[in-house]
Amino acid sequence: MRIGKQDAPYTAISTADAASITVRGRDLCRDLIGKIDFVDYFFLLLMGEEPTATQRFFVNALLVAIAEHGLVPSIQAARMTYAAGPEAIQGAVAAGLLGSGSVVLGSAETAGQFLHQLVEASRGHDAAIIAAERVRQMRATKTAIPGFGHPQHSGGDPRANVLLSLARDHGLAGPYIDMLRTVEAVLPQALGRSLPININGVVPAILLEIGFPVGALKSISILARTAGLLAHLREEAERPIGFIMSHAAASAISYDGRQSTE
Repeated sequence: MRIGKQDAPYTAISTADAASITVRGRDLCRDLIGKIDFVDYFFLLLMGEEPTATQRFFVNALLVAIAEHGLVPSIQAARMTYAAGPEAIQGAVAAGLLGSGSVVLGSAETAGQFLHQLVEASRGHDAAIIAAERVRQMRATKTAIPGFGHPQHSGGDPRANVLLSLARDHGLAGPYIDMLRTVEAVLPQALGRSLPININGVVPAILLEIGFPVGALKSISILARTAGLLAHLREEAERPIGFIMSHAAASAISYDGRQSTE
């Protein structure tokens, strides 16, 4: 049974024969191994071309900024999964990545879509008016403003502040960073309170400015968090806390269901 489109049986990423492996038009052994660093290679794989100096700098900066942030849900899921199945580290990594959604880890993608929609809607219009109206609509439906506020860094996300400073220092400016600042400026009146820009607002703004498509935004979060997961799983193997976290979770939750009728 044929399902979905089947009229484009091609890939432009890689091919191999008995004597060679070609990746994005480059001979892997002759042109890439030992001659290109991993960030450049990741960019080449994803985008089909090597990054410019500006793209390389910011992809590196973003990967470092978001690889690690303590015992967040994805890390807890991975460590508890590894505690239960230490013979399959790949399963623990997968458990951590599966939670890459609109609330945690993958929220940069949601913020990027938000910024992109605002930028497109504001072409030929007053960006502040467009942003304020969208925020009011989201407030009316009790929808969180993606890319703003943080439960821990209530005074401002230090990672976001550093990345915005780097963008300024490197002359990175454009419609997405401008829109991020515009939303920040209209929040007090449109939302009723100010909220600081968080890391998930800055990451997509920078990525969109350096040419990433909206559909590829989550790739940076996934790649960065994989590095953090692997570090935590190595530690879990040597200094396990997975069952400690599991016990703490069980102890923190009280049962309020029906009682036995025996």
